[in-house]
Amino acid sequence: MASNTVRRLSFCFELLFLILLPTFSSVLATSTVEGFSIQEASVYDLQLAFRRNQLTSRQLVEFYHNQIQIQNPVLRGVLELNPDALAEADKADQERKAKAPHSLSPLHGIPILVKDNIATKDKMNTTAGSFALLGSVVPRDAGVVTRLRKAGAIIIGKATLSEWSHYRSDAAPSGWSARGGHGKNPYTMGDPCGSSSGSAISVAANLVAVSLGTETDGSILCPSDSNSVVGIKPTVGLTSRAGVVPISPRQDTVGPICRTVADAALVLGTIVGIDTNDKATIKASKYIPKGGYAKFLRKDGLRGKRLGVLRHFYDFGSDTFLHKTFELHLKTLRERGAVLVDNLEIENINEIYSGTSEGIAMAFEFKYSLNAYLKDLVTSPVRSLADVIAFNNKHPKLEKVEKYRQGLMLQAEKISGSKTLKQALLNLTRLSQDGFEKVMKGNKLDAVVVPFAIFSPVLAIGGYPGITVPAGYEKGVPFGVCFGGLRGSEPKLIEIAYSFEQVTMIRKPPPLPKL
Repeated sequence: MASNTVRRLSFCFELLFLILLPTFSSVLATSTVEGFSIQEASVYDLQLAFRRNQLTSRQLVEFYHNQIQIQNPVLRGVLELNPDALAEADKADQERKAKAPHSLSPLHGIPILVKDNIATKDKMNTTAGSFALLGSVVPRDAGVVTRLRKAGAIIIGKATLSEWSHYRSDAAPSGWSARGGHGKNPYTMGDPCGSSSGSAISVAANLVAVSLGTETDGSILCPSDSNSVVGIKPTVGLTSRAGVVPISPRQDTVGPICRTVADAALVLGTIVGIDTNDKATIKASKYIPKGGYAKFLRKDGLRGKRLGVLRHFYDFGSDTFLHKTFELHLKTLRERGAVLVDNLEIENINEIYSGTSEGIAMAFEFKYSLNAYLKDLVTSPVRSLADVIAFNNKHPKLEKVEKYRQGLMLQAEKISGSKTLKQALLNLTRLSQDGFEKVMKGNKLDAVVVPFAIFSPVLAIGGYPGITVPAGYEKGVPFGVCFGGLRGSEPKLIEIAYSFEQVTMIRKPPPLPKL
């Protein structure tokens, strides 16, 4: 077995190789330590390499640091690095030597990137991408971060995002924030989709293997779909939102973005659970399966599952590449034992997508929940939504964006009227019960299967879960398939998504960006 010195020299040589050849394909950029390839490695791969003494957590953090140094100036997926990450890696390496392997969590020693609206009580900032919160001090780690640290994970840094989780303005481009700049899809150098854009960019480009995102409406599913990675949008309340810069407590949820369904299920199992700082987790805890989600990683997970096909979302034109691709995917689902209930319709689908109730409810919820979050900070330059708006008006150059680009914030600050909110909430409940739930229960479905992330509003307004899995590339542009279900249906969705992933194995890494 090679000495630690030899291993380190070998690793450093590989990093030098990457630096000298940044424009080569990601295959040539693969880093190998003791015969183990870090590029595209899953959490399961990394843990096996740890056990075989082929890799250390320090080497892993150093590799990701190097990848970030090379690619992030172009991709802008990482906003800030944890200055203590290497020290935490050294601690993990020491613990691995001192403790029995079975006593350590599957995430022990694994670097994880968290979206910059998720609080970390350390030397990093939590700003939702805005200079208005730079220098603020959070009272504690977010609930999900507490669970990750307890599992021995290393918080390597903060991911970029659409500023204020894309609730600053509809006019601001997806993936843009004042602090982070404009994130780029590593496959296209174009739109990464928001708002967990940096989380998806970084996982797709191998800047990290695991990240956390948040979703209010599409913010995990859409960037995962656009960047050819796996994203799980959990049932609202399944994961704690305590310590997360909020938009809507009724719709906000925290979930994993990874390159494989297995990794995403593993991370989900780590971050779910009751948090006394988020009362919604108490009610949702009934959905958590005993023994975690790994047991639902079944290659035959599609067998016997009833999947609804909503043709409203498949209108590509019969001769198009997308039509042919998704018809092949539906055929694959049937061949793997799924029962496809085709040509289903959600009767109120047009009202869901064109109605105003979701926007009205979110405006109310954003104002009051953000004010509560800001008041709870230990120190902060801003203490209310009104303060944030005033900051943006006072520092237009710092924010690097025109004043009109905080339109959503201005609407939220001005909105009032309890009757208006009550009616909006009643409408959303009706739309969910008479729409998605009626179709699911009436047809005894386990899930629906929908192209892309376009189904996110239906899942969002009812607090339902969804999983997106890579489904193909059209002229190099990635797209995914989404499986959605009723509240608490994560075990079924994981079975379905894992089985589909294992039979298709579509994902491929992006080329390294040209510098």
